[in-house]
Amino acid sequence: MTKRRYALPALLAGAMLSAQALAQAPDPARQEQLRTELRKRFGAADTNVDGRLTREEAKGKMPGVYRNFDAIDSAHTGAVTMEQIEAYAASRRGRRAGGD
Repeated sequence: MTKRRYALPALLAGAMLSAQALAQAPDPARQEQLRTELRKRFGAADTNVDGRLTREEAKGKMPGVYRNFDAIDSAHTGAVTMEQIEAYAASRRGRRAGGD
């Protein structure tokens, strides 16, 4: 029943929620569905199509990324990639699973 708690419309409410759900989804087909949706959102936010989001690009289209930008951009480059967003979500899942 817990898995059903993450209905797709709720997951799409914010990018980080989608990324976190992606990290938690045990079903490979569901993971791929969530990854596809997250990549669409990332593409829509990446206004200069360079494969990276600045804080300003994230602000309007990916508010979860915007709120957590400094943590995701651990190298302090001023931009984040899709891979960094996914890694951040996975690290958050690991902390929850470990009790942190």
